[in-house]
Amino acid sequence: MKIAVCASPTFAQACAWHLQQALPEAQVFWHSSGQGNEVNAMAAATTRPEADMPSYEDLGQPKADYALVWKPHHEFFQQQTALRAIFNLGAGVDALLALPNLPRHIPLIRLEDAGMAEPMADYVLAAVLRIYRGFAAYARYQRQSLWQPLTTPDKSDFPVGVLGLGAIGGSVAQALAQHGFPVRGFSRNPRALAQVTTYHGEQWSDFLGGLKILVSLLPLTADNRGYLNRSSLSQLAHDGWLINVGRGAHVNENDLLALLDEGHLGGAILDVFETEPLPLTHPFWQHPRIEITPHVSAVTPVVQGVHQIASKINALEQGAAVTGIVDLTRGY
Repeated sequence: MKIAVCASPTFAQACAWHLQQALPEAQVFWHSSGQGNEVNAMAAATTRPEADMPSYEDLGQPKADYALVWKPHHEFFQQQTALRAIFNLGAGVDALLALPNLPRHIPLIRLEDAGMAEPMADYVLAAVLRIYRGFAAYARYQRQSLWQPLTTPDKSDFPVGVLGLGAIGGSVAQALAQHGFPVRGFSRNPRALAQVTTYHGEQWSDFLGGLKILVSLLPLTADNRGYLNRSSLSQLAHDGWLINVGRGAHVNENDLLALLDEGHLGGAILDVFETEPLPLTHPFWQHPRIEITPHVSAVTPVVQGVHQIASKINALEQGAAVTGIVDLTRGY
C-alpha cells in the first residue's frame, strides 16, 4: 500500500512521518504543494519527524493508493492517477473542490473534528466574552484616555447564534450554552442539540432576528457564498457583532463595512478572508470596529488528524464503510 502526502514541505513531512508510524506496513512519501502554509507549518513544528521522509522524487515517482492533501499543486492529480481515496487535511474542502482536475469518481474524505473543536470553541468563547464584557469598547476608551465604566447586560438578554452545526459548530454552540448564553443554532437540515434552540431551512429570519452575536462556522458552498450580506446582517440586534471563523467568501465585505459605518453593527471579529493573507491595502486592517486574526482559530492538530485518517485507511482496506465522505454536489 502506497500513500502520498501533498502539502507544504514542513506540514507534509510531519504528516508523512506520523502516518508511517501509524501504518508501518505502508510506503509513505510526500509531495511539495508548491506553496507555503504558515499555520499548518506551525502546527507541524511541534511534531517534526524524527527522520527525513522520502519524497515522491526520491522513490522514482510512484503511484499511490491513497492521498492526504492540503492545497495540492495542479499537477498532483495528473501524477497520481491510481488513487482509491483522497483525504483532505482539514475540515473545509472548498479549495480542493475548485480544482478542475480533482478526481470525482473516488471518495473525497474530510477530517471530522480531529481535535479542532476544542480550540475553535476556545477562540469563539474568548471572542464572545470580549464582546459581552465590553473589552473592545474599553480598548477604544483607553486610546482616548477615557475612564468610562459600562453596564454588563444579563446573559439571558444576550442571545448568540451559531451558523453551522456540524461536529465543530455543534461543540461551539454547546460550549457557549454551558457558559450561560442563550444559544441558537442554524443548519441546513433539522438538528437537535442539548441547551441549544435549533433552526433550519426556511427559519433563517427567525434564527437571525435580534441576535447580539452571530458566529459563522459554515463550510463554503456555491449556495452560501456571500450569505452574510446586508439582508442577513441587518437582522441582527442594533450594535450586534459578527464573528467569522468559517470562510471569508461567506461575507459580502462591502455590506459589512457599510453596516459598521452606518452604526447598525457594533463590530466584527474576523479570522478568515476571501483573499489570504489579507492584502495590506484592504480596508479591514484599519477599520476601528474590526478585529483581525490570521486564520488561527483552529489549526489542524497533526497527530490527531493523521491518526483519524490512518484508522479510515485501515477500514477501507478491510472493505468497511467510513464517515466524512464529502457530498460533491453539496460541497461538504
